Amino acid sequence: MFNIGTLQLQSSLILAPMAGVSDLPFRLITRRFGAELAFTEMLNCRSLGLKSRRTKQMIASNEQDRPLGVQILGSEPYYIKRAIEVLQSYSFDILDFNAACPEKKVTRRGEGAALLLEPKKLQRILELVVQAVSKPVTVKIRTGWDNLSINAPEVAQMAEDAGVKAIFIHGRTKQQLYSGEVDYQTIRQVKRAVKIPVIGSGNIFSGPLAKRMFEETGCDGILIARGSLGNPWIFRSISTYLKEGRQQPLPSFLEVIRIMKEHLRLCVEFFGEKYGVIIYRKFFGWYTKGFPKIRPLRQLATGATTLQELEKIISSILVLENYQRPIMSGVK
Repeated sequence: MFNIGTLQLQSSLILAPMAGVSDLPFRLITRRFGAELAFTEMLNCRSLGLKSRRTKQMIASNEQDRPLGVQILGSEPYYIKRAIEVLQSYSFDILDFNAACPEKKVTRRGEGAALLLEPKKLQRILELVVQAVSKPVTVKIRTGWDNLSINAPEVAQMAEDAGVKAIFIHGRTKQQLYSGEVDYQTIRQVKRAVKIPVIGSGNIFSGPLAKRMFEETGCDGILIARGSLGNPWIFRSISTYLKEGRQQPLPSFLEVIRIMKEHLRLCVEFFGEKYGVIIYRKFFGWYTKGFPKIRPLRQLATGATTLQELEKIISSILVLENYQRPIMSGVK
């Protein structure tokens, strides 16, 4: 249990904001397995100000979707202020500012991880956000821009001075993107540099890897991102491993099929049948990763256009039921 400002959390396992992934249906599914705090997809401040239909869908929530974090991306004070004004009419519990996104289309605008190259500018932006929002403000960073500019501890101290209530840190540089070794040592240095909670991110794919993040960094919580794709059970699995030291078997085919269908129906209810089916197709691939002889069903799923058609394809997974799923190994 730890606090982020006024928000008290019972679980140290948090669902990360993921573009094109952490929409309302996905968040609701992961919450059933222990994701107490979950984040929306990353919201561009310029788009927020335009109040587009897509942006409204990204912010949409309900009473079961709590506590909720919203993450914004920007670098220009005008658009950041405008975005915050729009957010005032929505209900959420934490506002996170993204200074970690490594994508070129983001960093070339001076946003995301590019702000690690301008710590003073980032500090001024965070001061602006803290003053404009009544909710706890957090920031997500990386260890640095590249191996020659590791500055996360200094950036974290500046963020704390700006009034930020927690630091989310991905243990890689911008240049590493999502590959290479996680820098546990720098995360540990960030933890020692500030008094506010530090939440570690990177390679959280299993109970043993989650335990390693806690033990090697001393962090207060962990942010689960890619490890949850097609695997909402990861929250329950990690929690069990941390408490009891044992790994759970992967869910049965019947359990996978049940959750796949629930997730599909939530997508259709939220987005409508046409768009909901399209949105769901990528999840079909993630849920069935590693399944034997799954390629023909994946090809059918890619072309599905209706709820009934896709449900039938999901049910067909039962022909694979004689395949024995292994114990979670702790390997990606």
